[in-house]
Amino acid sequence: MAKPEGDLDPLWLDLDWAIGQMLLMGWDGTEVTPQIRSLIEEHHLGSIILTAKNLKSAHQTAKLVQELQTIAHQAGHPCPLLITLDQENGGVNSLFDEDYICQFPSSMGLAATGSLELAYNVAKATAQEISAVGVNLIIGPVLDVLTNARFQPIGVRSSGDDPQEVSQYGITAIKGYKDAGIATCGKHFPTYGNLDFRGSSLDVPIITQTLEELSLSALVPYRNAIATGRLDAVFIGGCGIASATMNVSHACLSDQVVDELLRQELGFDGVAISECLEMEALYQEIGVKGGTVRAVEAGCDLILLCKDYNIQLEGIAGLKLGIENGILSRERIFTSLRRILRLKSNCTSWAQALNPPGLSLLSQLHPSHLNLSRQAYESSITVMRDTERLLPLSKSMEKEEELLLLTPLVKPLPASSATKAIEAKNSKKNIATEHDKWSHRGRSAIMSGEGVFRDFGRSLARARNGKLLHTSYTANGVRPVHENLILRASGIIIVTADANRNLYQSGFTKHVAMICSSLRANGQKKSLVVVAVSSPYDFAMDRSIGTYICTFDFTETAMQALIRALFGEFSPKGTLPGTLRKSKKVIKSRQQWLVENYESERDGNGLDDLIRAVAKASAPSLAFLRTTSAASFEISSDNVEQAHFVVRNSSTKALYGFCATYYIKDAGIIGALFVEPAKRNVSIGRSLHRRALRHLLQHAGIQKVQLGTAYPCVFPGIPVDESGALKSWFASSGWDTQFPRTLTTVIIKDISSWTVPDGLTQSITRAGINFDLIHGLGNAESVLSHVNSLCHDEVAELYTLALHETRSCGVVRAKNAAGKLVGSVIICSPGSPFRLKVPCLQAASGTELVGGIVAPLVEPSPQATLVLQGLAYMGVRQNKAHRASRSVLSWVTDDSYEALLGMGFQVLQSFEEITNSPDNWTDLS
Repeated sequence: MAKPEGDLDPLWLDLDWAIGQMLLMGWDGTEVTPQIRSLIEEHHLGSIILTAKNLKSAHQTAKLVQELQTIAHQAGHPCPLLITLDQENGGVNSLFDEDYICQFPSSMGLAATGSLELAYNVAKATAQEISAVGVNLIIGPVLDVLTNARFQPIGVRSSGDDPQEVSQYGITAIKGYKDAGIATCGKHFPTYGNLDFRGSSLDVPIITQTLEELSLSALVPYRNAIATGRLDAVFIGGCGIASATMNVSHACLSDQVVDELLRQELGFDGVAISECLEMEALYQEIGVKGGTVRAVEAGCDLILLCKDYNIQLEGIAGLKLGIENGILSRERIFTSLRRILRLKSNCTSWAQALNPPGLSLLSQLHPSHLNLSRQAYESSITVMRDTERLLPLSKSMEKEEELLLLTPLVKPLPASSATKAIEAKNSKKNIATEHDKWSHRGRSAIMSGEGVFRDFGRSLARARNGKLLHTSYTANGVRPVHENLILRASGIIIVTADANRNLYQSGFTKHVAMICSSLRANGQKKSLVVVAVSSPYDFAMDRSIGTYICTFDFTETAMQALIRALFGEFSPKGTLPGTLRKSKKVIKSRQQWLVENYESERDGNGLDDLIRAVAKASAPSLAFLRTTSAASFEISSDNVEQAHFVVRNSSTKALYGFCATYYIKDAGIIGALFVEPAKRNVSIGRSLHRRALRHLLQHAGIQKVQLGTAYPCVFPGIPVDESGALKSWFASSGWDTQFPRTLTTVIIKDISSWTVPDGLTQSITRAGINFDLIHGLGNAESVLSHVNSLCHDEVAELYTLALHETRSCGVVRAKNAAGKLVGSVIICSPGSPFRLKVPCLQAASGTELVGGIVAPLVEPSPQATLVLQGLAYMGVRQNKAHRASRSVLSWVTDDSYEALLGMGFQVLQSFEEITNSPDNWTDLS
């Protein structure tokens, strides 16, 4: 038997070298220090984390990274250093250079644009810029779901509070980063989106959700990102878990979190990176030596020790001692080493590492990236309310009227010239709250006083070409100076930044709003505009604030976009993320769109484009959409009436939405409902849904209305969505969703290695169950009678279609010992035209051959499970005979699929079919 390390370069058999690869370290300073040089040369450090304290400019960064890589190369490192940093955009950027590095919106700001295409372009541009200076791993994207959105320090660094929306934007960011050639690291596992802060600086923030609750929310983006196969690393958070199902003091030191939850349950086999073990709570409680060993024991591959040289040496000594004590085995070290080397091989080489393109490439990219930055910020600016029609200010205020700007005292964002100026003066400021202590740990905290919004005020005055009054406000509340300025001004703009966590801002704003309301009642003009420049949750639900704008960060770039929005240079189109978007009650949400009948000749190409856009924006569980086309929805049957509807741009011919409907006997069916991802949440779906129901309900004999159809089998029902968002949407549209029928599609991914379970054939024989295969309609009467007795009418149409396809389809019948038909299933060979109506049977790649086992129907009896297993077995045999590489069984009702899991099938996707009475809708006329 080969040794576990047999595939490794002999150099790595020296455990000092292997340990060095398992460490991620940094330092303070803009030049290489003797300490970091020693770590690379003598301790074989394999990964470096850079922060804003290391980076002065793009040119200096490229030179610094090149020097670090040269040191490693000359020291005999077999592969380059991993060079990583945080470059989330918005308020969290390690590298800032106004001349070469572009500022882009935060994660939530990008989600506010509603454009996955824009999010992809921003991610790719960001990665291109940091790659140009030699960075090969980005600590991102943020995959945290804001389960408790209003009080969490992660704030706008998250895409929002909807797990599926966070998934979509996270996966899009990963694609952008990867397409630019750098490795990715999702963070912060399991979540920083709902933390409970206990108060002491030595207390680690705690997750109080159960595993079940986490699985339905926080873990969804990780599950979906891992399923793409493009997530290289996961950053394990420095938080505890205290719930009924798990009690963990430090997530990154827990095998329950890393090995069991991340690796076993979610299937992640990439690099796990620990939170910095220099954090005070861990340092004081466990010590760094023990912490490094525990982190590796838990399943972490890269151990982060941020900047303290003595602590870093202690961490190295800890790993060596762990091996000496037999706590860590050579095999465990080599498992992590292989993962790290695999990551490095995918994102760097010595040719790249020693010659970063630097300013030459950045100069080429900068003009287009500046345009992208402007577009992204303008698309993100969100006007949540403007009930008094104050915007743009150029129309609601005269030049001679005075405008008052009131701004809070805040820390400037790392990616800003204000920060750079203050750092140059070595100014310091204590951090105010426990939230801030935790979220800014290891990072200098700076307060700029009134200076952070000074440039904004000047630019505002220039744009208005009129008088501007500007002062700040503090926790001291509304002072006489504020009252005097409010009396003078005709318009007041109040800026808030995380008012939910800085409650003085909320109190100040409400006090000013009350003063303005009182003065308006006396006939004075007091137009009030509130701008949330960080969290959009500050006054999202407070309708007493009539004009409310959100920018999602307060970098200089964001503030300039805000000014253009305030004065009408563009019309803000941003929408609030997640549940805020769903609850937003504005004119836009009441829009009615013109719905037209679908015409295949006119709309077919547009529908194909729409399906591709939806597929690109969907979670991996809906991968079948990539093989769906407009033809999938067209059926030819005298028994089925079909009518499809579209919302379209008659000028560009683009489709914004599509709805497929079918009517068979007494049942009206909605078989699909698509909306262009960039056009969601503006009532296109509701307009299509209303039109579809009006069409179906006009049939005099209609007895039921159904969501999902087996023919064509694109959507047998609502795709099971961990967040429940889709189900909630239909529930709010009049559907009773309490009692769905679950339809599950399962798969055997490799038929060649599959074997029939022990004892199955013997059990079938003993039960007297026989199977035969029929083709064509000649012998089909008993089958169709059997189908009609067990299932909906559209399933009989599916069977009829299969029996017509005599060359590529057949039906397997199961009969009991008395010769009675007790089960049936459709068998479809690879490449059959039948698969066009069941897209999950179509291969994702041209070389893959997929065999189909479709619509198993089994008569209820004590032998029903055995009959189902026998039909599945016969189907796999037929697929194997047709040289299929995998078998897809679509679909199995309710919990029957569990009987197939023991046969080697795996769940591919699940749907919920919903059937309601037409009486649910009485107001559609």
